[in-house]
Amino acid sequence: MKIYVYAIAKNEEQFVTRWVNSMKEADGIYVLDTGSTDHTVEKLKEEGVHVTQEIIDPWRFDVARNKSLYLVPEDADVCVCTDLDEVFEKGWREKIEAAWKKDTTRARYNYNWSLDKDNKPIVNFYIEKMHCRHGYRWTHPVHEVLTYTQGQENYILIDGITVNHYPDPTKSRGSYLPLLKLSVQEDPEDDRNTHYLGREYMYYGKWQQSIDTLKKHLQLKKATWKDERAASMRFIGRCYKNLKDYENARIWYQKAIEEAPYLRDAYVEKALLEYSLENYKEVEKDCLKALQIRTHLKSYINETFSWDGTIYDLLSISCYYQGKYNYAIYFVDLALDYNPTDERLLNNKKIFQEKEA
Repeated sequence: MKIYVYAIAKNEEQFVTRWVNSMKEADGIYVLDTGSTDHTVEKLKEEGVHVTQEIIDPWRFDVARNKSLYLVPEDADVCVCTDLDEVFEKGWREKIEAAWKKDTTRARYNYNWSLDKDNKPIVNFYIEKMHCRHGYRWTHPVHEVLTYTQGQENYILIDGITVNHYPDPTKSRGSYLPLLKLSVQEDPEDDRNTHYLGREYMYYGKWQQSIDTLKKHLQLKKATWKDERAASMRFIGRCYKNLKDYENARIWYQKAIEEAPYLRDAYVEKALLEYSLENYKEVEKDCLKALQIRTHLKSYINETFSWDGTIYDLLSISCYYQGKYNYAIYFVDLALDYNPTDERLLNNKKIFQEKEA
């Protein structure tokens, strides 16, 4: 079986050695460098990677991905698309060889998008960037996806394969907003990138534009995935919160809860709203409801604050202000399990203990 890795890169010399060591189980590694000004290209070549350089102007992720795919030899059985800030856990090749069938077109596998300081996953979901050589092309200027052009896809799930994501927090995402605008212009009915555009407006603090775009997302015929719909509703609530329209914020958080009651996120966001308004009984109620949800679904929709110590932190403070000092101590200890050296939490615990005494 011929298995090849392909990627795009720009100014990622810090990741080269780690990435190549992770990808060496492949028969070959192919990279399209799109204009590095550091030592990315030299380091890749030193590691035996096949590197081609080309400036993509105007920049589009789908064009770059397709050009990098074209570098992969025609005899490939499996193409594996990764980024240089990603690392496969060892043994991934043999798992592909064991699972891949003659008629397989694409595989899903585990992606740890966010990990804590102990390398434990915070946000985990399936991705599907392993595919056969022919019949696939990347589409959309940003948040690009693989599109199959030769009929029915045949997916397999390889749950034993895991990729860990270690991003560069300093890297700019400044190109995302104009590319998302372009993507929605090109395909106004695309629910996924309409959602992403609304989210991007929110990241930029363009609250009303975000609200309008996310409401448009909810009206699209293709917008049927409840997790994503609930996320749009939460983001609308978050925008209203920032506009200090707290009643509408609460309404939209409640809509998100009703849309996807099996997800923690809307309960926690509503609790954060109530906390900012000092409605501590509501904070406690929402947090306890969130904790009743024990299943952490494999979805990129999940927020890190729903599964770290945030809920326990909120509960400890809300219990303190309600005079429930023993519960405040209990919950702050649970929050400290996640952040044992956090000075604020440690100080809160002292205050709670003094009151309880």
